[in-house]
Amino acid sequence: MTPEDRFPGPDHPDSGPRHQPDLDVLPYGTYYEPEPAGYTEAAYESETYSGYGGARYLEQHWPSGPAAQQHDPQAGHAPQPGHAPQGGHPGYEPTLVDQPSPAHQGTLPGGHQSDDPPTIELGPPLPEPGVPYHPYPAPAPNEPPGPLYVVGDVHGYLDELLTELRHQGLIDADGHWAAGRSRIWFLGDFTDRGPDGIGVIDLVMQLAAEAAAAGGYCRALMGNHELLFLGAARYGDEPVQSTAGTASFLAAWRLNGGQQHDLDRLEAHHISWLSRLPAIALEDGHLLLHSDTTAYLEYGESIAEVNDGVHDLLADEGVDEWWDCFRRFTKRFAFRGDSGPQAAHELLDTYGGSRIVHGHSPIPYLTGAVHSDDGAPPHIPGPYIYADELAVAMDGGVTMEGRLLVARLPI
Repeated sequence: MTPEDRFPGPDHPDSGPRHQPDLDVLPYGTYYEPEPAGYTEAAYESETYSGYGGARYLEQHWPSGPAAQQHDPQAGHAPQPGHAPQGGHPGYEPTLVDQPSPAHQGTLPGGHQSDDPPTIELGPPLPEPGVPYHPYPAPAPNEPPGPLYVVGDVHGYLDELLTELRHQGLIDADGHWAAGRSRIWFLGDFTDRGPDGIGVIDLVMQLAAEAAAAGGYCRALMGNHELLFLGAARYGDEPVQSTAGTASFLAAWRLNGGQQHDLDRLEAHHISWLSRLPAIALEDGHLLLHSDTTAYLEYGESIAEVNDGVHDLLADEGVDEWWDCFRRFTKRFAFRGDSGPQAAHELLDTYGGSRIVHGHSPIPYLTGAVHSDDGAPPHIPGPYIYADELAVAMDGGVTMEGRLLVARLPI
């Protein structure tokens, strides 16, 4: 249950079809995941959850030379290393509508899907271990852009993020940018449920600075959990009005896996950076969104209008308007089912692009692979393409023992 459903407000008929949580009806779609050279399942699994030490690793290896002073002008300040919390995975798990269930701590059951022939390259194999990091020269004026990558919902799982980025060859063994002129877009939801949301934000800010120095870039979209996190920090227990009674950002944030140690470590430069994240972007024909909803149409008829509208709202409007924005971007499943392709076309026809790439809704819920008789965790071989191949889902369900996805998109 999301706060949208727990504290419902007025209905927004233009926000996409409101599907019933019927996970027994499978949508049509396909998984894609090639295995890069040198990849073995056993080696990958042993690496994925051992990680690189989280925020403690960043503290030990934080750059101290001139490169450390370079930072993205959009970031405001150079990121500061975080502090890893105790206890590892907190055991949060989402339900169909984005609410972690306290009655079901631990692993959610799942099922296996058969793999189709790989058609999307997810990235290069790992670089040779021990290769030092060297900044890349800036691109020549007519040089084409580097390859494009997207990262699904991270939700505070810093170790898994470091592992996946290194597996794709995007960072080196010390957690620094190693991708040259590559371009990376994070699709939002850095915090909540996982152990180190602030550590994730610090890492993305660091990579943004290092990528810019290398002639590439590392950018991010605003997810509904960024809106929720910022709202909890700004408004706390200030009441917001809804048809179900009075609620607050802080209560909703806690219900949705908010971690107090993240809120305690939130600083002004984090707030400044998060508040300026765009809501929508277009890259190489890929329309990048966080949420699989058509609610973006309610904020403008162009990408610039949507981003300006959201930023203006966050800067100048009050708690109820902010809450309504959060509610709208918490909606999901607009591209699932028979009406999904039509909803996808509506966004693509308005904002451009030939395919939508989104996070927000975990793939196991889109595919109905959450439940299995043997209690196995969901099997997520890669991004999920559906809605007549108009939509790509990138939330691999890392919070439910799934997978944090990093994918290279076609150019």
